[in-house]
Amino acid sequence: MSDPNDPFAAQPYIPPSQRDEETPPQDAPPAAPVQTAEADVEREQEVASTSSATAQTTGHQSQTHEMPAVDTRVDDDRADDGEPTVVLPDEGKGDDGTPPRGRRSIAGVTALIVVAAGAGVGGAVAYDAIRGDDTTGVVSSLEANSDAGSAPAGEIEKVAQKLLPSVVQVNVAGGGQAGSGTGIIISSDGQILTNNHVVESSTDGGSITVAFNDGTNAKAEILGRDAVTDLAVIKAEGKSGLQPATLGNSADLKVGQAVVAIGSPFGLESTVTSGIISALNRPVASSDAGGSDQTVFPAIQTDAAINPGNSGGPLVDLEGRVIGINSAIRSNGTISSDAGSIGLGFAIPIDLAKNVSKQLVNGDKVEHARIGVTVGPAIAKDDITGIGAEVKEVTQGSAGDKAGLEKGDIITAVNGSPVVSSNALVASIRGYEPGETIELSYVRDGEKKTTEVTLDSDGGKLSP
Repeated sequence: MSDPNDPFAAQPYIPPSQRDEETPPQDAPPAAPVQTAEADVEREQEVASTSSATAQTTGHQSQTHEMPAVDTRVDDDRADDGEPTVVLPDEGKGDDGTPPRGRRSIAGVTALIVVAAGAGVGGAVAYDAIRGDDTTGVVSSLEANSDAGSAPAGEIEKVAQKLLPSVVQVNVAGGGQAGSGTGIIISSDGQILTNNHVVESSTDGGSITVAFNDGTNAKAEILGRDAVTDLAVIKAEGKSGLQPATLGNSADLKVGQAVVAIGSPFGLESTVTSGIISALNRPVASSDAGGSDQTVFPAIQTDAAINPGNSGGPLVDLEGRVIGINSAIRSNGTISSDAGSIGLGFAIPIDLAKNVSKQLVNGDKVEHARIGVTVGPAIAKDDITGIGAEVKEVTQGSAGDKAGLEKGDIITAVNGSPVVSSNALVASIRGYEPGETIELSYVRDGEKKTTEVTLDSDGGKLSP
């Protein structure tokens, strides 16, 4: 990203992968914002997507943008209390505010500020020694009991050397936009996990190119994407013998645990940062630049530096296992060239990502758990303290209806974990699968109650 105060602003950095590719069209009109199928809960949110940037570079103001309050349904994973959505600034703008060489950043999607897209080819760190030459079979991180290679424990540099060959740059053009994000190799034949908001613009007559850690590039196509969870799987052409990342588990993570993030923030490929897990199950609400494709997920919060360009990249434990997909950051409340990490980054838990990815790879509709109620924030008498999610409406015949929920109930916990807002309820439900049974704690007329709910499915859908 160029800065008017930067002496090199007149000669912005252009990653090798973009020098090798054709310059994206400059005159194509911006893509129309994609509308979500349904709203879920009223909310105001302050967030920005981690994709490389917004589709348009004009009209930005140094202030937060509030989302209109709308009733939304938990079953569609929307929350209604959050903060105004902030779209990340464009990556690669020149002194006059226009993108150099026809590049524009991709609009991101997330609740506290989604970091989405970096540009460039990764350095060839330890690539020759690690990648392997076995092309006799396909190795996949998504297969049960698969072993993509044991990563060294301990030092950050060892973890980085292990993971870098499995992290790629995802360059996208389409709909008058161009930008890049990060991806994680999940199969030796080129399947790559990333964020939906990184690749979404390519569906408007665009293209995707993947830059690998050894300096090579390959065209790619979308295998499947899910706007509700902001996840996508793409497939690079003509690749074999790649090193899949080792996917870990997010269920047993601990606050304070050391982690490493890898990606291409602001076009600086193969950037490694470190920090700790700051919080777990943080409800993060997000949307794209147009305020659509709103979603909520139970995020892993980290203070590892995550910036625009990191979207789709891995958050890794010190055993070298991917525990989350970096997707959002909280900004300083402005939409300026200075927007970036303030130590509040958010990742999609890998357990959720693995479940969704398997369905995307198989070409299945991604089904999402739902209760079947419309909820809003429940606030204490001090008008400040969140005390739960108030049921505004119960869909007849839904899981919530069968469990005995009624209008006016205030849901306070899911399986014993506190729920202090409607976003928190939606995020919590997002972590479960249809058919699972959960225990809801709620208050009705001042009396505490519990009920078991067998979660419904939204039926799923295939994103175009």
